[in-house]
Amino acid sequence: CYRTFICGLLDITDNVIGEEVVAPNNVVRRDNDDPYLVVAADKGTATFSDTANSISAEYNFWLGDAFASGGSTGYDHKKMGITARGAWEAVKRHFREQDIDIQKESFTVAGIGDMSGDVFGNGMLLSRKIKLVAAFNHMHIFLDPTPDIVASFRERKRLSRLRRSCWNDYREEVISKGGGVYSRQAKQIRLSPEARRMLGTDVTKMRPLELIRVILRMQVDLFWNGGIGTFVKASTETNADIGDRTNDVVRINADELRCKVVAEGGNLGFTQRARIEYSLNGGRINTDFIDNSAGVDSSDREVNIKILLSAAEQEGRLDRQERDQLLVDMAADVKDLVLRDNYLQTQSISMMEARAQERLSEMAGLISSLDKTGILDRDVENLPNDSEIEERRERMMGLTRPEFSIVLSYAKLALYNSLERSDESLDDFFAIDPYQYFPDVLHNRFGDLVPLHRLSRQILATVIANNIANRMGPAFVHRVQNDTGAKIQTVARAYIVAREISKANEIWQMIEKLDNKIPASVQHNMMFEVGRNLRHTCSWIIGQYGDGLEIARTVEHLGKPMVLLHDKASGIVVGSAQNRQKNLVDGYIRQGVSKTLAKRMGSLSLTRGNLDIADLANEYRKDVFSMARMYTTIGDRFGIAWMHESVESLNVEGRWQTLARSNLRDELYLIRRDFSVALLHGRSRKKPTDIFQDWLTKNSSAVGKFDSILAEIQLRDNVDFETLSAAVQELRKLTDG
Repeated sequence: CYRTFICGLLDITDNVIGEEVVAPNNVVRRDNDDPYLVVAADKGTATFSDTANSISAEYNFWLGDAFASGGSTGYDHKKMGITARGAWEAVKRHFREQDIDIQKESFTVAGIGDMSGDVFGNGMLLSRKIKLVAAFNHMHIFLDPTPDIVASFRERKRLSRLRRSCWNDYREEVISKGGGVYSRQAKQIRLSPEARRMLGTDVTKMRPLELIRVILRMQVDLFWNGGIGTFVKASTETNADIGDRTNDVVRINADELRCKVVAEGGNLGFTQRARIEYSLNGGRINTDFIDNSAGVDSSDREVNIKILLSAAEQEGRLDRQERDQLLVDMAADVKDLVLRDNYLQTQSISMMEARAQERLSEMAGLISSLDKTGILDRDVENLPNDSEIEERRERMMGLTRPEFSIVLSYAKLALYNSLERSDESLDDFFAIDPYQYFPDVLHNRFGDLVPLHRLSRQILATVIANNIANRMGPAFVHRVQNDTGAKIQTVARAYIVAREISKANEIWQMIEKLDNKIPASVQHNMMFEVGRNLRHTCSWIIGQYGDGLEIARTVEHLGKPMVLLHDKASGIVVGSAQNRQKNLVDGYIRQGVSKTLAKRMGSLSLTRGNLDIADLANEYRKDVFSMARMYTTIGDRFGIAWMHESVESLNVEGRWQTLARSNLRDELYLIRRDFSVALLHGRSRKKPTDIFQDWLTKNSSAVGKFDSILAEIQLRDNVDFETLSAAVQELRKLTDG
């Protein structure tokens, strides 16, 4: 049966990229043409990966032994512990954002599974501070009311090394007083005072199924699901809605949960409605496809690595034995790349959650857009409709982590589709951003083959979509498109340019190194500022270059002057802008940020103005610092820095007020740029600052009138849109005159 199934798959996918696809006879194929399938066998069938790959070779299928991931020459997920490690990245983040370091501080855990299981067994060894107090699988129930952290870790490790171990193998002497291992076939289980205290119950005897329900409801720091089945539903759902009759008798409602954090290493442990209900009640949870994604990610990388190395084999640059050894040698690097994805993806969800309330309208707009284009069905995915969005707004609540997980995934899919299916080449992304999808050793040895990979475009589109959505949030592309009218491909190119000229990667890494050293909220605020500046930079780049934007040329044009301006930021700004930047730097330092990073964050706040400075310096062949001094002097003399600060302080509600604030901000930058151009035109021999001083002398009467108007505005207690709009109009009249 297995062989017949694999042969059928090969028949369905028997095509060569770039040639016409001919579907096999008597097969109803509803999917579009797809160049390959990743066959990641699960639930014991991973044993047959070698069988599948041998059949693939027998058919002379182009994927060869990359057809089925795993097997004797692939990556063993259980041995790597990759799925559990990926879920653990989510768990660490959940607790880190509550100022708890679970690698150093003890915490209680209850879970589903046993130590022979991939996710449960590997997961329960990822911290020496785990206090596993309760667990169950299909055979046994394990209770350990006050576990010895050191001894219990050692015992779990011993069980994980036993072939097909179960909770019955757990040594009785290691279990704390009042605990034990109980069969699920027992008629009743007598509970000790210690067990009752731990479980929060006064009942002295329970049937096994009742005890499991109590374990699911118990107060614990982490609930670690490494089992099979749906154990939690929403209070609005019935068991008939779930489709898992086996667990109907033990299933509980989400509003009964008392754990602080849930990790879904297994599939479908919670319904989506249950996750949302639990989140709205204050629990921390993502989704199963977020938490346990590392296994699929690992399979995907294995397949694509084998495809790349197959090309190297065909060129005689290594033989099969060398390839197999290289796969082994790269295992740790592959693991790190996969876990990096888990880290960034959960970080993105946390960034969205941190501003869930204020970004509700933005997210609602994105959901509607994805729904209208047919990519997303909001009803199927249990996303709130317009009336429910309004209810959240009235309750001053945003979307939940499970909902953000859905939106993030579909936003990535939409961006991927736009990049991969466009008729534009993506080769220019290689020039400046050789994607780190493969381990470094492959880039070093076979870097020339990476752009020639048979799935190069698909991989590149995936990496770009992941990077943009993870770093900038799911609504970024949608928002920039609305603001600029640019194509999605142009927005992606602008993002790469913005990231490079701002050295954002360096700043992100510095922020991430502060994990567990400063409050996560401070990190979130810094990440938000980086993202905000990149968004403004993207809009500027698109405004200057449009859909003709070239990544490498633009980075070359702006990169060096931008680096110089960022490095010397404190010596360029003057007046109130200088004070503002100093206050920014000092504020970060007070929050535990290093002086180096605080200065980088301070200089980042000048990015939008520095873009005009760098561009004008290039265009008029001026020294970049001389140009910067004129630009900042103009800003200080006309109170532009104060106006900018006032614009940023405006309270906005909804899309149109946000757009109005953005327009005011952009107009202030545009006025300064237009004025600088007017000053520089035809006066190439003079220093920029001298040119401005000459203008001030010549226009002293008009300047004095503007000074009076600005002084009057600055005396107002409440500066609103109308007042600032009037100030900006007066500034425009002055500089145009």
